[in-house]
Amino acid sequence: MTNTIQVAKKDHVATIVLNRPEKMNSLDYDGWIQLDQALRTLSDDDDVRCVVLHGAGGRAFSAGADISEFTTRRQNSEQAYAYGLVTQSAMDALANCRHPTIAMITGVCVGGGLELASVCDLRYSNASGRFGVPVNKLGLVLSYGEMRGLMRLVGPAIAMEIVLEGRVFDADEALDKRLINRIYPDETLGDAVMDIANTIAERAPLVNRWHKKFSRRLLDPAAITPEEWKESYDCFDTEDFRIGYQAFLNKEKPKFTGR
Repeated sequence: MTNTIQVAKKDHVATIVLNRPEKMNSLDYDGWIQLDQALRTLSDDDDVRCVVLHGAGGRAFSAGADISEFTTRRQNSEQAYAYGLVTQSAMDALANCRHPTIAMITGVCVGGGLELASVCDLRYSNASGRFGVPVNKLGLVLSYGEMRGLMRLVGPAIAMEIVLEGRVFDADEALDKRLINRIYPDETLGDAVMDIANTIAERAPLVNRWHKKFSRRLLDPAAITPEEWKESYDCFDTEDFRIGYQAFLNKEKPKFTGR
């Protein structure tokens, strides 16, 4: 495997870099596997409190899957299905990561790149961001798994506009469609996103994980069970709750332990 995915950790913030700038950070088969493994490892790491995903080089977040592999790995439906199991596993690992996730988007964010961003919890773009899913120009369809994150994020009407028109549009339109949370100038995006990530990491990590779990669960139309309702109050038994309210009473900044 090549070193397509680079992982670093500083304090409680982990960064994952999609490292193929010469290919607009598109992911090849090995890259999807590396991304999957990196995300599952970080999800299991209790020391991590926030994960930031971004592309190398500044020209692109990601252009999605590497189209040059179509002639070797996706020549027919059987091969494409097997390939799709690999890409979907990585998408699921990102969507189901226990920690809050942030997509830091610079430049091109299209196809599978937008699909990756759509399953992150937060998405921040620079002013040069470009978005779209122009797969109908290639005669390709988004699978159920690939379309799911987009549908949940923007709803069926906007999702259908994106896939049927197949346009690539700018960051202002992406913000208007609620694909992204905020736009920053190109030169300040990195610092702004890391400030947000560090702020999240300073907050009670168990609470952040619960909020993420609850928000995903509320997308499921099944009724909340009594056991799930009860879990909403488990925070009162944590050390972080005692640290938090005592710091509030003392007018101090809390230092949460994650217990």
